[in-house]
Amino acid sequence: MTEGDVTKMDAGTDRDTQPDAKPADEAVEAPLSLDEEMAEIKKLLEEDPEDFQAQCRLGEIYFAKGMLDEALANVSKAIEMAEAIRKQMDQSLAMYYANRGTIYATKGNIDDAIAQYRKALEINPRDVLSLFNLGRALYDRNEYMEAMPLLEKLVEVTPDDPIAWFQLAKVYEKLDLRHISDLHTIDSAIMAYRRVLELAPHNLEAAFALMEIYLNLRKPEEAIGVMEAAVESNPDEPLAYYNLISTYEKAKRFAEADQTRERLKQRFASRRAATESKDK
Repeated sequence: MTEGDVTKMDAGTDRDTQPDAKPADEAVEAPLSLDEEMAEIKKLLEEDPEDFQAQCRLGEIYFAKGMLDEALANVSKAIEMAEAIRKQMDQSLAMYYANRGTIYATKGNIDDAIAQYRKALEINPRDVLSLFNLGRALYDRNEYMEAMPLLEKLVEVTPDDPIAWFQLAKVYEKLDLRHISDLHTIDSAIMAYRRVLELAPHNLEAAFALMEIYLNLRKPEEAIGVMEAAVESNPDEPLAYYNLISTYEKAKRFAEADQTRERLKQRFASRRAATESKDK
């Protein structure tokens, strides 16, 4: 073998390494013309009008033919479709991160859970599960300032969710404490608790919290109003009566406290009698 032969092999030109040549009489398929390709794409879009890639290619063909208005319309439609798909993918991906965060939290790995919720919110700032779980996790760590904007965003996204409003109310109540912050958020806490009770009148935890705020503000009449509504919404809950009685007494409305105490006795005496007769 000569030096020249070796050089040819290194260059990949040896006969044994070449693909088989096509017979001279074999027809080479000609590329489609623009009009032919346009017809094919239009057929494809009749079958699947949501094919954004086909929409974009049709726009490119229109552009090549100088049909600029048609090109703009098709490319714009392709962008709209692709953006919608990207938004759906972002929402799904954020949900997956949030779900992984929930798993970490359940396992007790709170730092890992928080990292997952943050990642979810980078992708979709309106992810409800991440806003709630991250806000609650930060609340549990006494990081109220960071929790507040998350929960404010949550009630913006889900304005009719009493659980979201309740969590936000608790944050506002904490932030009003002078050893925690210089903010004055007690009015915001009152507003949030009232929103909870608008949406879920049976929520006794919100009613008791609001009652305590009013009593601390030396507004017993407002506290009484809250507890009277709580009793009406929860007529079979003894704690509602006990707290109303206590609030009446703090306001020195002793007659109404006695009436409520008697009302409580009668209600549960009748319930006991009904239960006993049913057992017989």
